[in-house]
Amino acid sequence: MTTMASTKSISIYYADDLCRAEKRNVGIFKLGFSRLGVPGIVREKLVVQANLGGSSKSVDMINGKKVNGVVPSSGARGGEVMKQGGVHEPVHAWLMGTFVEDRFVYRQTFVIRSYEIGPDKTATMETLMNLLQETALNHVTSSGLAGNGFGATREMSLRKLIWVVTRIHVQVDKYSSWGDVVEIDTWVDAAGKNGMRRDWIIRDRNSQRIITRATSTWVIMNRETRRLSKIPDEVRKEVQPFYLDRVAIPTADLDCEKINKLNDETADRIRSGLASVPIDVLEDYNLTSMTLEYRRECRQSNVLESLTTMAPKMSEDSNKWTDKTRQELESTHLLRMQADKAEIVRARSVWQSKHKHMI
Repeated sequence: MTTMASTKSISIYYADDLCRAEKRNVGIFKLGFSRLGVPGIVREKLVVQANLGGSSKSVDMINGKKVNGVVPSSGARGGEVMKQGGVHEPVHAWLMGTFVEDRFVYRQTFVIRSYEIGPDKTATMETLMNLLQETALNHVTSSGLAGNGFGATREMSLRKLIWVVTRIHVQVDKYSSWGDVVEIDTWVDAAGKNGMRRDWIIRDRNSQRIITRATSTWVIMNRETRRLSKIPDEVRKEVQPFYLDRVAIPTADLDCEKINKLNDETADRIRSGLASVPIDVLEDYNLTSMTLEYRRECRQSNVLESLTTMAPKMSEDSNKWTDKTRQELESTHLLRMQADKAEIVRARSVWQSKHKHMI
C-alpha cells in the first residue's frame, strides 16, 4: 500500500529590502498557493510576495510613540532580507527571539552546548557574557533600528558613531548545566544625559527561576576619532521609544564601590597575558559576582599583563569572620598594557566555595 505524506508550510518572501522599499511608488501584495508534486509526497506552500513603497516615509507606533522606518511585528523578524539559494527570506527568522511586554522587553532562548561548559559541565562566565551580548545585538537588529555597525542604530551609522560599554555588573546565583535551556530577557533605559543602560535577566526555562542578573552602562564613541560623543537628538529619538524604567539588580544590591587601582607593589600576582586567577580557585570556587570598569581600548596585537589580589571576603555588617565569609573570596583585578602600563580594565570579583565546608 502506498502512503501519502502531506507537509504544509507558510513562507513569506519580500521582493526587496523593506528598509529601501519606501523609495518606490508601488505597494503590491501577491498571495497564492503553490504545490510541489513529488511521488508519494505533496507539499503546499502559501506564498506571499511583497513590493512596498510610497513617496512618503512609513511611520509606525512603538510603545505608544511614532517611530520612522520599518519596524517588525512581534517575533524576531526584521524588515531586511537575505538571499539563500536564490530565494528571498526574512533575515532574522533564525534569531528565534520575540518581543514581550508590549515590545519593551526582548526575549531569547538558548541551549547550553557542550563547548560552552567547563570541567564541571556547567556554563562558564565567558558563556554567560557571550549570551548577554548575543541577546543585546539581536534586540537591536529585531527592533528594526540596526544600522551597519555592531549594534549601532541607523542614525548612529550615518554619523560614524558606535556604542561602547563603560561598566558591567553580573550576579550569578546558579550556573546552568550542559543541555539546560535558558531564557534571557533584555531591555534598555536612559543612563544620565548621555548614556544608556542595558539590563538582562537569565531564567532557567524549566523552573522559571532567575539564575543570573546583569546591568551595564553604555556611551557613544566616534569610530574614527575614538572620542566619546554626546547622544545626538536623532539617535535619542530612535532609542527612547524602547526605554523601560526597570532594573534587573536592585540599587541596594549593586556593586557601586570604587575599584582600587593595583600596581606592582599592591598586587599579589602579576602575570603576562589574561590569566589572573589561581587554578585552585578556578577548580574549587564559583564566580558569583563580577564588576568590570573599562578604561581604554586594546587591540589584538597588544601585549597585556594582569594584576590580582585575592583575600577572604569580610562580613558586610561586622569585622568578624563567619562561616559564610570563610567560604567566599573577593578579588581585585587590573588589566594593563605591558609596554607603558596603561590601564585597560579594573575589576572586582566574588568567588564562593563549591563545597559546604572548607577543608
